[in-house]
Amino acid sequence: MDRFWLKNYPPGVPADVDPSVYPSLVSLLEESFGKYRDAKAYICMDKAITFGEVDELSKALAAWLQSRGLAKGARVAIMMPNVLQYPVAVAAVLRAGLIAVNVNPLYTARELEHQLHDSGAEAVIVLENFAATLQQALAGGTPVKHVVVAAMGDLLGFLKGAIVNFVVRTVRKMVPAWSLPGHFAFNAAIAAGRSMSLAKPDIVPDDIAVLQYTGGTTGIAKGAMLSHHTIVANLLASEAWMQPGLKRRPMSGQRTIVCALPLYHVFAFITCGLLGMRTGAVNLLIPNPRDIPGTVKELAKHHINIFPAVNTLFNALANNAEFAKLDFSGLLISNGGGMAVQEAVARKWLAVTGCPIVEGYGLSETSAGVTCNPTDSDSYTGTIGLPMPNVWIEILDDNGNTLPLGQAGEIAIKGPQVMSGYWQRPDETAKVMTPDGYFKSGDIGVMDERGYVKIVDRKKDMIVISGFKVFPNEIEDVVASHPGVLECAAVGVPDEKSGEAVMLFVVRRDKSLTKEKLAADLAKELTGYKRPRHIEFRDELPKTNVGKILRRELRDEVLKKAA
Repeated sequence: MDRFWLKNYPPGVPADVDPSVYPSLVSLLEESFGKYRDAKAYICMDKAITFGEVDELSKALAAWLQSRGLAKGARVAIMMPNVLQYPVAVAAVLRAGLIAVNVNPLYTARELEHQLHDSGAEAVIVLENFAATLQQALAGGTPVKHVVVAAMGDLLGFLKGAIVNFVVRTVRKMVPAWSLPGHFAFNAAIAAGRSMSLAKPDIVPDDIAVLQYTGGTTGIAKGAMLSHHTIVANLLASEAWMQPGLKRRPMSGQRTIVCALPLYHVFAFITCGLLGMRTGAVNLLIPNPRDIPGTVKELAKHHINIFPAVNTLFNALANNAEFAKLDFSGLLISNGGGMAVQEAVARKWLAVTGCPIVEGYGLSETSAGVTCNPTDSDSYTGTIGLPMPNVWIEILDDNGNTLPLGQAGEIAIKGPQVMSGYWQRPDETAKVMTPDGYFKSGDIGVMDERGYVKIVDRKKDMIVISGFKVFPNEIEDVVASHPGVLECAAVGVPDEKSGEAVMLFVVRRDKSLTKEKLAADLAKELTGYKRPRHIEFRDELPKTNVGKILRRELRDEVLKKAA
């Protein structure tokens, strides 16, 4: 298939970018350190650090890591929420020639132990709030030899840092008791590293930069190997793709990216953290986006320009009265990803902010985005957009054959953004890679005659009712548009007559809404076999820390009760 979609690219966006201009991600970052040296790079809790400070702090920490005897290619786990220490730690690990292993700080000890074992991490940099979990994980025996513990207030300045640490530890009691003998304090490691010299490692494009673990929503988490070449390719393509949106309205000065998504997740890692570094933007770090009032309070202090988020966060903010009062005159791009953006949410967001949600699509295995709607779009399209620069997309049937346009099949992706494989899992890698180099995503989609792709659903989430295929996304889109519904999830549950039936979980906006009323309203929108057979109201739905609703957890819960 030729890339016929290129003729629908926005003016000025290239078909391809050349990642070979940077031999490594480190060279790209160091260029930005020099180019934007005095500009703010990150802001957290009203404290800003500049590109120059990230340079100096990360260089010192990198030298210290090398002094511990960590050889090139050693894995270092980073277990933090969105705090200033995170970008410093990532830059330090990369500059030392090591491999960054992004870790969800909300992992249980069992999940953390698996990731430490699987990655072979020799060092861990952790925020003290999660040190107790690390202590439990290490008790099982892991390859970890060095532990660096950061405190929330470490980079906030002496007085403010002391106050923040007191509040976090003593007032809010957010730091469970922990004991990690032989650990090093984050600031102490940096202080020691300032007197050391960093030995610049010889990094080549195919060297692994990051082990990005899959979310584990479809099984045991696996480490996607993202090379320096892979991440640079994605950054340059993303930078090119965002240009039309940035020209939506004239603007001078530095741009502000809202970084409410956790940086350990591939979406925020690339689209916020690294892309901000590449373009000289400042990232506004939100440590806990689930605190909607607190998030709105932080947003009110800044003139925001770029807002990457998932559907659930867009939904929560768009329905917040205080958020609606903010000034959105500078908002140029609202980038949706991580999960399907629902039309009802997109309409509400546009009405509140005046900036349409531009939906994109990517995975851990593709170092984030591989398709996106044009960033100068003026409305919701219901698609995940066009393949981005350097990307090839095909829609495959179950036998690996390319399907004609308009037919639903598995989305397969090829290009420099695709991982080099799963860490130490050649068997798992073979399952998802085709002989001609396409990565099989596990997502079902359709490509139209323009090249726009629409996600139908996850292959494993598909519900089969009496032989008919039902996609939860379609059900959820209809339910989400109901005025009495705030959030919803649809899953397939066993049914004696039809094999499976649709079960619907709903968080109500209108507490007077009954199951009977909702079922009657849905009957007007959905054909018989697609209608939910079971409806359950919940106060909340289980989500990943990114905000993606965990259908699998809901389904497992139902199956457990049935058993």
